[in-house]
Formats: sequence, C-alpha cells, structure tokens
Amino acid sequence: MQQVYTLQNLVSREVLDDGAVQPARLAVIGWPVAHSASPRMHQPALDANGIDVRYIPLEVEPGQVSLAFARMRALGFIGCNVTVPHKLDALAHCSEVHPEARALGAVNTVRFDEDATRGFNTDGPGFVRAIAEDFGVPLARLKVAIAGAGGGAGQAIATQCVLLGVAKLVLINRTVEKLAPLLERLQDMGLPTEIITLSLADGSLADHCRSCDLIVNTSSVGLKTGDVSVLPAACLLPRHWVCDTIYQPPVTPLLALARGLGCRTSNGLSMLLHQGALAFQHWFPQTDPLAVMRAALVQGS
Repeated sequence: MQQVYTLQNLVSREVLDDGAVQPARLAVIGWPVAHSASPRMHQPALDANGIDVRYIPLEVEPGQVSLAFARMRALGFIGCNVTVPHKLDALAHCSEVHPEARALGAVNTVRFDEDATRGFNTDGPGFVRAIAEDFGVPLARLKVAIAGAGGGAGQAIATQCVLLGVAKLVLINRTVEKLAPLLERLQDMGLPTEIITLSLADGSLADHCRSCDLIVNTSSVGLKTGDVSVLPAACLLPRHWVCDTIYQPPVTPLLALARGLGCRTSNGLSMLLHQGALAFQHWFPQTDPLAVMRAALVQGS
C-alpha cells in the first residue's frame, strides 16, 4: 500500500520530504485517495523524462481544497490532479480556469504558476480517447446515458458529449434536482443534442437507457465492497457498450452485470491513462508520457 499524505504533512519541506530522495512537487488530491493509480503512472513518466520530483497521493477532506492549494503553492508544488469529490471545488478555487474546463464545469488538473493557480480539465478529452481506443467507435456517433451525472466527472463527460454533438444524452442522478444547473448550462450552449434528466427511481429509466448505445457510470457506486450495480439489469441490452469510470475494483458490480448480459465493457483505466497523459503535458509541455504510463498501469494491474 502506497503511503498516503495529509495536509499535516504539508506544513514544511522537512516534514513532507523526510526520508525521501526526491522532493514531492506533484500530487493527486481526493477523499479517499489511497486507491488512486495516478502515482503508479505519473512517477515512471517523471523518471523517464528526467524530472527529479516525487508524485504523492494527498488525502484532502471535503471543504479543505483551498487550504490544500495554499499549502502546495507555499511549498513550491508544480501542480496536482484532482479526483472525487473535489473537482467542482477545485474549479471554484483556481484563480484562472481554462475555457474548456469552464465549459466542462469541473477542474481535474491544476498548475501552480507564479502568477496564478490555473485549472484545466482533461477528463472530457481523455474520455473521448478512451472510448475510441476501447470500443473502436467515435463518441460523437453514440447516444449516451450517464449515471452519476451530477458529479465532476459526470458533468465533464456530459458536456463533452454535447460539444461533440451526440444525438441523445440521458443524465441520471440519485437526486434529479442536482442536475438542474448542468442541464441549464448544456441547454444554454444552443447545440442540437436531445437531453433528458432522470432520477435513478424514475419509471422510464430502463426505456431511456435501452434507447442509448453507451452506458457510463461516473458515480462512486461500485468503489466499496458490498455495493450493488448502479443500474438494474433492465437498463442493459447485449448490444450496449458499458463503461465504468471506476478502475479499482477492475470489475465493478455494473460491469459484472453487463458482462453477464453479453455487453462489451470497459473500466476507468483507459480514461485514467489518457486524462493523465494530457494532465502531464499541462505541467510539462513537449513531453509524450503515454507509452510509459500505459506500461506502468499494465504492469501494476
């Protein structure tokens, strides 16, 4: 199990780097974060490019993102990745947000420049590349249903779908009210995608899912032992492509259910890989870390 750091470790360089050869200057922040495979792929990419820094998992409680950014800036961090549940807070606490991240409604990559804390989003573009790689089909051609669309990753993927012009987008959340701001933002884009919002308890859920080609889970349901599938079997048909953005465990209850019904499936490892490579390039332009990251993830899987 990798060592997990907390804000208490960010009080000084002496405390943070005690016993380490390389200084910690990059991190992934989340709650929880021990399961993250980001260090497993970013550290080999740093080493392969001769960048003498350490990439750490940093556990940050909800509501503490601003403090985490301040302490990382004070200690000379280059940047960080942002995972559940901090992607919306990260956007709020960046002093400058890339237009694409603003459109996607969340920040998953941060760069601490001298003059600003800059936020980016590589989830949307990373997801597009992952779908093309895993299923051999352009996302733009698909009708898409997203479970857990109210979270940071769900919002980013939903917006990416609309930007690409998918014909139909079904947004599903435990509480449909949470989808209202996202729906308004997507409708304000003035693009032709048909957008439907549903709660998980909606009686028409199965019909709308069956009318789609790609089913995506962006919620955290499936992370914990004992979780059941975020969607019932009635939502799935053998012709569906089913993607879960969770990669640990590698086969979530949703993917197990989908495989049993004959669906083609993909977990979140491809999206992690592609969004991670894009994030790395925000910190270190002109690098190409994809092959090293892929090899590291395969070796560790």
